[in-house]
Amino acid sequence: MTTPLIQTQNLTKSYGDKLAVNNVTFEVHPGEVFGFLGPNGAGKTTTIKMIVGLLQPSSGLVKVAGYDINSQSLLAKASSGYVPDTPNLYAKLSGRELLRFVGSLYSMQRAQAERRADELLRMFDLAAAADDTIDSYSHGMQQKTALAAALMHDPKVLVLDEPTVGLDPKSARLIKDILRQMADRGAAVFLSTHILEIAERMCDRIGIINKGQLVAVGTMQELRALGQNAADQTGAASQTGAASLEDIFLDLTGGAEEAAIAEVLL
Repeated sequence: MTTPLIQTQNLTKSYGDKLAVNNVTFEVHPGEVFGFLGPNGAGKTTTIKMIVGLLQPSSGLVKVAGYDINSQSLLAKASSGYVPDTPNLYAKLSGRELLRFVGSLYSMQRAQAERRADELLRMFDLAAAADDTIDSYSHGMQQKTALAAALMHDPKVLVLDEPTVGLDPKSARLIKDILRQMADRGAAVFLSTHILEIAERMCDRIGIINKGQLVAVGTMQELRALGQNAADQTGAASQTGAASLEDIFLDLTGGAEEAAIAEVLL
């Protein structure tokens, strides 16, 4: 088994009496695209912010590329790239200037940064607008610019929170293809998404969090078996015989019952 590039152990975050994340433990290995799913308010973004070092855990451990995110934060952050759900870019910089700036933050040589920026601008179909200010970019262009910036230093770990929200189908497909290529080259890709079809098609393994607790981790086949076992134990009707991740997700988070109630009311 390869050494994990993302590792959490008993990761916990509380705000007063509220447990936002409760003893979450999982690993993401090189070559994996790992999907992180959960209902609104389940703890997805809080977990992500602890992985990338934006939030201090109340307890527990996070390692990125083998480095403790708290005690070795610079080394951990230098090994990773992060794209939040709403990227906050420097609006008055051009796309090219932003990538140069990010390259300097990671101590890239100027010539190397220029080559990498040109490569990414072409890859994301941004070359024609490379010298326009970012505030003139569409939402999709800004999303692709944020991902290009996260890839400037060719990180071992890439963490994305809702990377395809608001993108047109062509841009969404491009990003999915790039993420798959990164994993195939040995990186670990960790992504949160509400679009279950994306997770089902492109993720090697999936973790499902509900009310701050990790209720399932595994491949689609393993999740189906887990959902079926849970239904068998409770005597509830299970949808996990179907191939849909949506059915499994609803079974494991209690959403199937809410959906049934709503259907009756309608």
